[in-house]
Formats: sequence, structure tokens, C-alpha cells
Amino acid sequence: MSEKMVAIMKTKPGYGAELVEVDVPKPGPGEVLIKVLATSICGTDLHIYEWNEWAQSRIKPPQIMGHEVAGEVVEIGPGVEGIEVGDYVSVETHIVCGKCYACRRGQYHVCQNTKIFGVDTDGVFAEYAVVPAQNIWKNPKSIPPEYATLQEPLGNAVDTVLAGPISGKSVLITGAGPLGLLGIAVAKASGAYPVIVSEPSDFRRELAKKVGADYVINPFEEDVVKEVMDITDGNGVDVFLEFSGAPKALEQGLQAVTPAGRVSLLGLYPGKVTIDFNNLIIFKALTIYGITGRHLWETWYTVSRLLQSGKLNLDPIITHKYKGFDKYEEAFELMRAGKTGKVVFMLK
Repeated sequence: MSEKMVAIMKTKPGYGAELVEVDVPKPGPGEVLIKVLATSICGTDLHIYEWNEWAQSRIKPPQIMGHEVAGEVVEIGPGVEGIEVGDYVSVETHIVCGKCYACRRGQYHVCQNTKIFGVDTDGVFAEYAVVPAQNIWKNPKSIPPEYATLQEPLGNAVDTVLAGPISGKSVLITGAGPLGLLGIAVAKASGAYPVIVSEPSDFRRELAKKVGADYVINPFEEDVVKEVMDITDGNGVDVFLEFSGAPKALEQGLQAVTPAGRVSLLGLYPGKVTIDFNNLIIFKALTIYGITGRHLWETWYTVSRLLQSGKLNLDPIITHKYKGFDKYEEAFELMRAGKTGKVVFMLK
């Protein structure tokens, strides 16, 4: 193994990132070193690249970016048990304390002292990465690296879609970005019908159709609520899944969901949102779930089994694959322009 490696690093505050050569890290106590086989860009990585207000308040350059990964364990630090060199793995990004009130009740996904791998630590946009052993997930060999790297965001989509019954339910999904596309795939694999998608981007509406959406609406040109009511014979959808983080989409979805329906909210909003709680939530007797991260480790088992079942076809969602990191700037700029689904860097 070489003593040096290539990595995408946020070297300083400001827009962009740099491709640098750095030392291969060494695993410390409770850590493992993985060789990265595939890694994918998340919306969080894009925020760091753009250096938005959130990134400015959270990221401390210099730092290697990235947290979605499939890799192979190549070295084990002191005190690690149950993991062996050669294991094919992915990584849960929530580094939890195991001691707070939430953790002691098994609610690790809302740990009060969570640190985020690849946000609060160096990440996986590199040839090798050090990972806390407690965050390692062992993959079946049958799942290809370009799928295995998507399990972390796919877990978000799974928790959003499967927060309540979905089989045989009518569904509205607002937002067909990478997570929304994964949500479409999960909803279809789980027996939802019809799956209606609202998305302003022409490119992403076409992707939504390829992934399996039964109806696709352009909210800039069509009345979303009227279209949903027409499709559902005036009943509204049983389930509303919000992936966009757009306040208008939230309002439209709440209007379009049937009374006593279910709502799952994953999208993050730019600020405070004003909603008519009386008429859109209370009098409609809606059940609303806020979704953050994934349940550790329950959701990982669900995701892995869905992938092994062959019912999830992620190929249309992976719109761009790059060999190595050389074209990382192109990848990020395409994502900024909304011209991608999931972008994967292949290092295998």
C-alpha cells in the first residue's frame, strides 16, 4: 500500500475544493482503515463545496470531504473486534455517544451528542479512509459497490417512505432530486400505486419516469393539488412524502393529502415556514413524521434486504459515474445545475 493518496479536500473557507495528495491515515484505537471502492456525492457535500451558511458554521478546513462509501477493510486499529481485513463494508455516518437519554432508549438516530462522519471528521473522497469501527456495516458480496455506496442516503428514503403503511397506497412525492428519486424507487418496490411526483426540473421529471413514477407534474406550469385530486377521484393521496425542502411544495402536499392521511417530511427548509395548521393539519387529522437520518441499525437491514431482493433498480438514479476523482469539479457543477441524479466516483 502506498504511503500517499489522492483526496478531494476542502482546503480553506470559500467556494470549491482541491484535489490534493496527502498521507494515507493510520487507524487508531477503535478504528479501521478502508480502501475506498466507490463513493457518492451527497447534498451535504454540495453545501460544503458551495460554502453556504451552514457549511461556514460547521466545517473546519482543511478537511477531506465525503461520507457515502463502499470499501474494503485493509487495516484494523487496536481494540477492534468483529471486523476483519478483507471485509466489504459501508459506513453509517452518525457517530453516536451511546450514553445520552436518546441512545439509552435505543433512539440512536437522534443522539443528543451526534457527530457526523465526513462533516465533523475527515471523510471518504479519498483512496483510503479511517472509520470508527462502531460505524461499520458489512455488505453482502452480491451488492455492487455503486449500489452499496448509496445505502446511507437510501436509508433516509426508506425511513421516509416506510414510516407507515405504503403497499396499495396512493402517494405524492414532492421533489425528484437524488433522495426523491430513491423515494420513488422504494415506494414502487413496496407496492404503492399510484406514485405521483411533483418536480420543476425537466431533467429530473424524466428521471422520475424512468425510476417508475406513474404520474409526473410540473408545479411551475400545472396546479399540483388539482392534478392530484383528478388522479385520485377527488380523494387526495393516502401518503404525502416531502423531499424538496420547498415551502410551497409542503403547502401543496398538505392540501393534496386525504383527511387522516400520513405525511413524512425529509426535506430541509431555508428558514421558518408558515402553514395553516388548523385547516391543513389539525382538522384533517393528519399523522406527520419528521425524518432524520436512519434508524441504527434497523433501517440498514431493510435497505440491504431490498437491494438483495433485486426489487430496487438504482441504475436510472445513478446518472454519472467517474473513474477516480480527476473530474470532481465537473461532477459538482453538474449537481449544482440540477443535471444529475446520484453521482458516483468509482475507485475499484
